[in-house]
Amino acid sequence: MPDSAKSPTRIAILISGRGSNCMAIIRAVRDGRLPNCEVAVVISNVVGAPGIEAARAFNVPVVALEGRGRKQAEHEEAVQALLQKFRVDLICLAGYMRVLSANFVREWAGRMLNIHPSLLPSFPGLHAQRQALDYGAQIAGCSVHFVDESVDGGILIVQRAIEVLPTDTEATLSERLLVEEHLAYVEGIRRVLSGEYEVAGRRYLPRA
Repeated sequence: MPDSAKSPTRIAILISGRGSNCMAIIRAVRDGRLPNCEVAVVISNVVGAPGIEAARAFNVPVVALEGRGRKQAEHEEAVQALLQKFRVDLICLAGYMRVLSANFVREWAGRMLNIHPSLLPSFPGLHAQRQALDYGAQIAGCSVHFVDESVDGGILIVQRAIEVLPTDTEATLSERLLVEEHLAYVEGIRRVLSGEYEVAGRRYLPRA
């Protein structure tokens, strides 16, 4: 990461859908809750994703790179070219629904974050809220983590929890969790950008 006393950290946000967490990050940067950083580019792998226009409304550079019908290596080469063009320091995956190769992940190790709508390691992968309800979990949550080569298995940075209500459906639980996701992602980015942490085994440890 750039020295906090010098140039701002340049963030790329990768999306596939409505970009709710993307907008939470953009707003946090604009509001000064994420100081000394800027959103350099938003990249969508779905042309026409609602998050594209939402980001453009904030005058953030946006590039749509359709992923369907393209080989993984070809698509990632195009993404890497954009990351270089926009001089990106940190990648934030925000509902990015395309699997990244091991080579891509290794290149960005320690510089790529993701948010997942469960209290990992419980309920990784797709439909985490449905998994939680089907399992009968009484507590649900979200997790911000470094991205590694496993599925939702990277080192945890921030987790937030809520009670699962008897009346919850997948839709209502997902909507209530979004509030926590927005808070957790901004906090996770803030912690990483501060540089005031160390990793011991699998544990993220803030420095005293």
